Amino acid sequence: MRITEIRERTVSIASPIANAFIDFSKMTCSVVAIVTDQMRDGKPVIGFGFNSNGRYGQGSLMRERFIPRLMETKAGSLVDQANGNLDPFAIWSTMMKNEKPGGHGERSVAVGTIDMAVWDAVAKIEEKPLYRLLADRYRDGVADDSVWVYAAGGYYHPGKEIEGLKDEMKSYRDRGYRVCKMKIGLAPLADDMKRVEAALDILGEGQNLCVDANGRFDLETAIAYAKALEPYDLYWYEEAGDPLDYALQAELSAHYSGRMATGENLFSMQDARNLIRHGGMNPKRDILQFDCALSYGLVEYMRTLDMLADNGWSSRQVVPHGGHQMSLNIAAGLHLGGNESYPDVFQPFGGFADAIAVEDSRVGLPDLPGVGFEGKAALYALLKRELLD
Repeated sequence: MRITEIRERTVSIASPIANAFIDFSKMTCSVVAIVTDQMRDGKPVIGFGFNSNGRYGQGSLMRERFIPRLMETKAGSLVDQANGNLDPFAIWSTMMKNEKPGGHGERSVAVGTIDMAVWDAVAKIEEKPLYRLLADRYRDGVADDSVWVYAAGGYYHPGKEIEGLKDEMKSYRDRGYRVCKMKIGLAPLADDMKRVEAALDILGEGQNLCVDANGRFDLETAIAYAKALEPYDLYWYEEAGDPLDYALQAELSAHYSGRMATGENLFSMQDARNLIRHGGMNPKRDILQFDCALSYGLVEYMRTLDMLADNGWSSRQVVPHGGHQMSLNIAAGLHLGGNESYPDVFQPFGGFADAIAVEDSRVGLPDLPGVGFEGKAALYALLKRELLD
């Protein structure tokens, strides 16, 4: 059992959309293939991975540090002797050798991307869907048959004003999503409230709409939005201020009685723990959005889930950012509260298997080994073109 090759490429996911903080006109992501010496149906088992949107491709870090460490290590030390499969924890430790603690910015994305490919390969070697493997190993064999999802969109898009936003929300409802999310914070408060009301014209009650400021606001602006949003009784108010400004988040909690969500830009168990300690988050109400593909991968994610349990948080309060199949498998296999979905943007990475429909904001998973990338035709074609051809 050994890894014979690791391939990586940078691909474009550019689009004309913007949130309150960045535009995506030059956005990239990394794609990775881990080739093993294990054969299935006459072909080597290959695990695939990619990083979530919002952080750029990390090819240079992979090429310079993380891939060489794995390829220079004796193959046996990367194998779980108990089952003869690759050992994601040993692989993670090897990648992080000689890395100082702290600085969870870009390297967490590089490691998380490779880690996704590792778990895809591990599940394929065992010939199980990843969510089933996770449930069998870590949740006494109990997996969720379906996962709650919401449609993430509502970006600021040149030429797509109020009517375009309404058309977008209607398209999500037509495809089975009950809860949808839109961006706020790039327009003035009064204009954003018009956009919120337009979305609610389509979605109905406030519990069908989430809003996301992408960390744009200072405390005064965050509170002003909180006061304006509170009468609508929205599903959640997301990432009002800088993700590391725990004092802002804690103070905002005193001014907003509804559900809040944050965490997608925290990239380690330690940063997540600081949010729990100092961010004023309510474990019975609020939502945590840590994304394994950006935060050192599933190995670190399980440490984060253990930390949350130690601090009285249920895993059901975790709804990962990213809108991809890796997080969907984690949600089903490790009993999370749901998963983001990108039905239209960041394609072909956003969304789930082609044959699986969304019904009342819930989605099932394909019975495919690994993460299930092969069940999403456009994504699998890209992975083959960039990494295998």
